[in-house]
Amino acid sequence: MTQIIWGTKNQSVLQAVDWINIVGNGYLALLQVLVAPLILISIIAAFTKLNTNKNFLKITLNVLLVLLGTTAIAALIGILSVSLFHLKGTSFINHAANSDTLAVLNQKQSTLTEQTVPQKIVSFLPKNIFADLSASRVTSTIAIVIFSFFVGLAYLQLRKENTKLANSFAYGIDVIDGIITKLVRIIISLTPYGIFSLMTKTVAISSLKTITSLGIFIITVYFALVLVLVVHTVLLILNHINPIIYYQKVWPALIFAFTSRSSAGVLPLNIDIQKNQLGVNPGIADFSASFGLSIGQNGCAGVYPAILAAISATLSGTNILSLQFVITLVAVVTVASFGVAGSGGGATFASLIVLGTLNLPLSIMALVIAVDPIVDMGRTLVNVNDSIIAGLLTAKHNHLLDTKVLAESQSKSPLIID
Repeated sequence: MTQIIWGTKNQSVLQAVDWINIVGNGYLALLQVLVAPLILISIIAAFTKLNTNKNFLKITLNVLLVLLGTTAIAALIGILSVSLFHLKGTSFINHAANSDTLAVLNQKQSTLTEQTVPQKIVSFLPKNIFADLSASRVTSTIAIVIFSFFVGLAYLQLRKENTKLANSFAYGIDVIDGIITKLVRIIISLTPYGIFSLMTKTVAISSLKTITSLGIFIITVYFALVLVLVVHTVLLILNHINPIIYYQKVWPALIFAFTSRSSAGVLPLNIDIQKNQLGVNPGIADFSASFGLSIGQNGCAGVYPAILAAISATLSGTNILSLQFVITLVAVVTVASFGVAGSGGGATFASLIVLGTLNLPLSIMALVIAVDPIVDMGRTLVNVNDSIIAGLLTAKHNHLLDTKVLAESQSKSPLIID
């Protein structure tokens, strides 16, 4: 109502939003300060909580299979959505791309394309773990994941050679993990206030004119994201898990993901819900939530880059439904999904890689970036849901799911379908 009366640029509106946003930004800041140490400790703790190396390998493969498999499906859905809504690059000609935005995107893309594939792979590796813990580069998240992964492997070797030292290390990790868990609980208790503030900001400053002018694009993205959620739901049904009760349990994480637009910010809540609401084994919950931040994000690294690439490809008259184009784009999107940051900018980073790899223009991306905050809300929700699904299905397949917790407090409809 305030926006309709005074508009999004009114000084009073901006000042009110600035004050209200103390709560929202403060809440995000408190969550984000936990993200790096939580990833580090969670993944290492996942190793200390696993009973055998065999379980570890199977669990890792299961999580990656769900994350990457659903990303490939999400990319395919993105292509089909562009075709269904008849979105073509020429239809965006009436909208003039911001020259400064286009220049920045071109500069970022040139930096990415200057690197060879081996160089890009090396950029994922941690060079200075302390710098990566401060998020000093776009690949910091996956660098932390990789570092934690190697520490976990070292622990497994130590456990074979010196059980006493390994137990001491595991005890220390458990202590730190316990402290971080308590911090998470304290901060999560502020969730209702944080969500209210973030929603107020989004509604107050999003221009209705901007939303309307690129409405078909927004509808296309959300249509594709909803279809991805349908795929997630089908996976639950195929694995005999009641989707209605599942969404009742995970909705706090999904709502916060939608309003905060930060997969990393939702990480503590993601892990907490998997462990305490769904009955997922703590080690698997840590793995899936942490891996989901940097690998196989269905929204930011699946649907969105595929839609942008498909629209851009139409500028050169490419048949986006041709088998060659579809296979190529799905493969590129899936591989590019490695290393996507779990906070603002992840979708841009993934899209630049995809468009650069396929040698497609950035003009469409520069045009739609004005409505990026709107579509980013849906993208983030889908990202978080996929990481939770990965943990839940992996736990079920490896018989590490507490079905009592899963069905807890459900008087009428059990979460497990007989």
